[in-house]
Amino acid sequence: VQLQASGGGLGQTGGSLRLSCAFSGRRFFSSYVMGWFRQAPGKEREFVASISWDDVRTYYGDSVKGRFTISRDNSKNTVYLQMNSLKPEDTAVYYCAADGRLYSDAEFATYDYWGQGTQVTVSS
Repeated sequence: VQLQASGGGLGQTGGSLRLSCAFSGRRFFSSYVMGWFRQAPGKEREFVASISWDDVRTYYGDSVKGRFTISRDNSKNTVYLQMNSLKPEDTAVYYCAADGRLYSDAEFATYDYWGQGTQVTVSS
């Protein structure tokens, strides 16, 4: 599985950015739980959001609830992270990830595949 994240860059406080993550290398993207994580300098990796394989359930970290939205387009093998109301503390490298098990539970996903990360910087 290969995951290619894109869409990062410089955002302003209160602004928006949208990240994309393209999934390839295996069939049946629609059977995999997908997630987003982030890691800021000097901090541990943090869970941001996940989405069930059937696009029914989503989960969010407390720090992004109400501001970020995860979605997927199974026809394009792509998962998205819409980030609104950006804050300087959202500055981090954002990683997309896939649970390697088919039809797993998004609430208890374990991630086997990781993208290369995309930098998001939010200016104050």
